[in-house]
Order: sequence, then C-alpha cells, then structure tokens
Amino acid sequence: MNTTQTTTEAWERIQAEVPALEVAERADAINPDHYKTGNVECIDAIEEAMSAEAFAGYLQGNCIKYLWRYKTKHADRPVEDLLKAQWYLNKLIEGCEFGEKWT
Repeated sequence: MNTTQTTTEAWERIQAEVPALEVAERADAINPDHYKTGNVECIDAIEEAMSAEAFAGYLQGNCIKYLWRYKTKHADRPVEDLLKAQWYLNKLIEGCEFGEKWT
C-alpha cells in the first residue's frame, strides 16, 4: 500500500467520522492557495533550496510541530493538525521509499 492510498483511505474515514468537515475545507487546511506562486508550491521551493538530508529534517520537524500542538492550537478541531503531521510524514516516507538518502 502506498502513502497516497493510505492518505485517501484516511480522508474517507475522517469524512465519515466528521461529516461537517467538507472536502474543500480539508484541502485548504493542508495545502492552501497562499502557499503557491504561479506553478510553484512553497514546499517544492524549500526542497530545492535544501540538501536531501536538510529537507528530511524539515519534514520531520513539521511532523513533530503538528503532533505537539494538535490538542491545544485548534482544540475544537484537533484532526486538522494531525492530518498536517500525516502529510509531512507521508512526504518523508515517499522520499525514503524512492531511495532518497535521508539519514
């Protein structure tokens, strides 16, 4: 099972559990338009500006940040930060699966 499939299944499970959370709201919370300029996404520019090892650390740090604060920053919707942490973890996993040397 790849990370994209896992993420899709997680979205479907969460949507069933939290029906008031619309698809557009979830997409905006994790990948909003203000992180894009033209055809370039901020995450892609960050990756290009860093070594593979530094970028892996960046992804790991964001996982930690969102897991750290999920109960406090958005106490009324903790799933939002958990999904953000999952997004960064999935990106890190994808890099490791495709042979990146992120050690």
